[in-house]
Amino acid sequence: MSSEKTNQSWGGRFSEPVDAFVARFTASVDFDKRMYKHDIMGSIAHATMLAKVGVLTNAERDSIVQGLNAIREEIEAGKFNWRVDLEDVHMNIEAVLTERIGIVGKKLHTGRSRNDQVATDIRLWLRDEIDLILAEITRLQQGLLDVAEANAETIMPGFTHLQTAQPVTFGHHLLAWFEMLSRDYERLVDCRKRVNRMPLGSAALAGTTYPIDRAVTCDLLGFEAISGNSLDGVSDRDFAIEFCSAASLAMMHLSRFSEELVLWTSAQFRFIDLPDRFCTGSSIMPQKKNPDVPELVRGKTGRVFGALMGLLTLMKGQPLAYNKDNQEDKEPLFDAADTLRDSLRAFADMVPAIKPKKDFMREAALRGFSTATDLADYLVGKGLPFRDCHEIVGHAVKYGVDNIKDLAEMSLEELRQFSDKIEQDVFQVLTLEGSVNARDHIGGTAPRQVRLAVERGRKLIAER
Repeated sequence: MSSEKTNQSWGGRFSEPVDAFVARFTASVDFDKRMYKHDIMGSIAHATMLAKVGVLTNAERDSIVQGLNAIREEIEAGKFNWRVDLEDVHMNIEAVLTERIGIVGKKLHTGRSRNDQVATDIRLWLRDEIDLILAEITRLQQGLLDVAEANAETIMPGFTHLQTAQPVTFGHHLLAWFEMLSRDYERLVDCRKRVNRMPLGSAALAGTTYPIDRAVTCDLLGFEAISGNSLDGVSDRDFAIEFCSAASLAMMHLSRFSEELVLWTSAQFRFIDLPDRFCTGSSIMPQKKNPDVPELVRGKTGRVFGALMGLLTLMKGQPLAYNKDNQEDKEPLFDAADTLRDSLRAFADMVPAIKPKKDFMREAALRGFSTATDLADYLVGKGLPFRDCHEIVGHAVKYGVDNIKDLAEMSLEELRQFSDKIEQDVFQVLTLEGSVNARDHIGGTAPRQVRLAVERGRKLIAER
């Protein structure tokens, strides 16, 4: 047998050390070391449980717990020496623990495997990440509510097909993003329930012969439930895929929001201004102010979509139970969580600082015959069928296009050439204010409804 050192966690079976390149290729410590806190948390709970059932003595438990806490402090101080030859975060911590407290350190792994250990670590890590992400969603929503309330009466054009459709209020438009984020919040809360199930105790794949008490470990780690099958416990990554799916939807929403911010800041729209700290300039065009934060978030969306597809592809061909393929679950999951959290943070910082250019918004709403539907509704109120009204207004719009006149700019005589049902009161519905105020129902754009929606939004957040 070679005298060269092999990995102490499994080296007894092997007659030669792993090739140096293969060691680097198969190691995960460079990226999974970020789970050190959760790995130590799981190990402390496991040691506590082993002492409770009599597998460890209280003194052995205390020695392990003290050693692990000291290692955690060392890692957080940046003084821990991570070794690639020890493969991953688990063996790095366990090896140092054993070096320091002796044979007792080797007893820590009794009744568990790296298979259920890593599955537990990932869930503990992702649970914390979801909580951080939920906090950022709430912060962004609070900013949206504040800006929406301040702009409950600020009128802008609403669009379909990116063509002027009907007047809406800026506050109403912002509250559409609040609704999307509320669904994102709900999805992540629901996803967290399935993340928060404990696989520890599944061991390698079949459970363990030691008299473990999984309920004790579950309670210590704050899990809501215990995995019901050891094979599934070590190999399930549905929770990671589900998270990336929810994250993809959230990033899709932020990307759509980004697209609007990019349009709104352009010289062609001039609807809003973003503070300089969220923008950059051009190296050759001194007049440029580029909305880099929204553009970058729009671009980063692809990373999260890629993580989702990567994890689906990773899992689709795996037989039960654990396979080395699953080492590839962490980097896309980590990246998706980081990207979503950072994107939300950027938006939560930026949105409250949005400055609407109300005059430009109003001017844009006055263009494009945005009150055409209001004229049709007015004629319906005069007893005409809607389809006839639609045709009448279509002729009026064509007249306006030919004469470069908005409906509200036409005289009563001009309007009456299309229908003798039109009277002086028509101008009450052709104004922008008349149009938005007429949509006075739940979900409508009327300023009163915007303020009520803001109240409901704040109540929703307070009840979380």
